[in-house]
Amino acid sequence: MSAFDHVTTESAVKTYEAAKGVFTALLDEVRELSRKKPEATLSASKVKLINALLVDLLTFLEKEPEGKYLHALDDSALPQTSDALMMMVQFEAALSAYKKRYYRSVSGRGYSSSLRYWITEEQLSEWGSLDEDSDFDDGDSQ
Repeated sequence: MSAFDHVTTESAVKTYEAAKGVFTALLDEVRELSRKKPEATLSASKVKLINALLVDLLTFLEKEPEGKYLHALDDSALPQTSDALMMMVQFEAALSAYKKRYYRSVSGRGYSSSLRYWITEEQLSEWGSLDEDSDFDDGDSQ
């Protein structure tokens, strides 16, 4: 039993960290395209590029509560920029929820102040049995 309600994996965190910056840049581009021409159809190459990233994100986001609302863009019927933007904004919200859920303040691990950690199975194994550590605080205590 862990002191944390939500635990992810190092693999998911690595995918998150590798994709987050690229996702943000693509989202900014799609926002700009949508602002200029919301009804314009995305090219097949743009959809392929966006989908490559979305599919990577789905490897871990589909298991999250927000995951049931996420899917890659339909490459058989190319979407309008505004439709692509709507889906990507849902991914943005899911990524934000993922970080809030798993990137937590932790104090008591021999440090005088709280530090932030990704709460992963691997991190918990490294720390050992948290329930036996009386100095441990998950940072959420009021």
